[in-house]
Amino acid sequence: MNSKKEHSLNQILEQGTLPLFFYRDPEVSLEITRTIYKAGVRVFEYTNRGPEALENFKLLRELANEEMPDLELGIGTIKSVKEAEDFLKAGADFLVSPIVNPKVGQMALEAELLWIPGCMTPTEIFLAQENSAALIKLFPANILGEAFLTSIKELFPGQLFIPTGGVDLTKENISGWFKAGVSAVGLGSKLISKKVMEGKLYDELFTATKEAHELVKSCR
Repeated sequence: MNSKKEHSLNQILEQGTLPLFFYRDPEVSLEITRTIYKAGVRVFEYTNRGPEALENFKLLRELANEEMPDLELGIGTIKSVKEAEDFLKAGADFLVSPIVNPKVGQMALEAELLWIPGCMTPTEIFLAQENSAALIKLFPANILGEAFLTSIKELFPGQLFIPTGGVDLTKENISGWFKAGVSAVGLGSKLISKKVMEGKLYDELFTATKEAHELVKSCR
């Protein structure tokens, strides 16, 4: 594994979480990023969930370059080659997908970057492995549940998994996922909620992020 891909992967594994969000307002997106960085986040995923995503991401890249040189800034919800091209040009450190598109995986491989595809079945997991996915997203996690991973993980020895979509910030849920064998957990709206973003509740987010990291640390 090359150093860039390995670095992104190790950052996620060390952190134990992959926070993710999208918000249409660029200034709010910048402040959310500053806040979670101050709370200790060193790798996160901005999601391609709206027409403003690309321009916002470019601003986040500038912010990271200027203020946060140790931040790994990934882009999520990448389904097509065009989306991958656009965000790779904008400086994405890694790509996250809700699906398995081998062409996107190949682009990440050629760019020597980490690709995290979303899978819901053993067949999709196998396809992701065939296309060099070092880390696989179990999505949607709240539908699949920990029992799914427990049932299939022996089919894929050594594969690293991260559940995303509906992971609850409770000791029971987080510890259940780690006991099932995940390497980290994706944290979206349960951490960076619509209420926090719309209300610009940055102090609340700072505290919640610190607490989330402590919770994950205690459950691993």
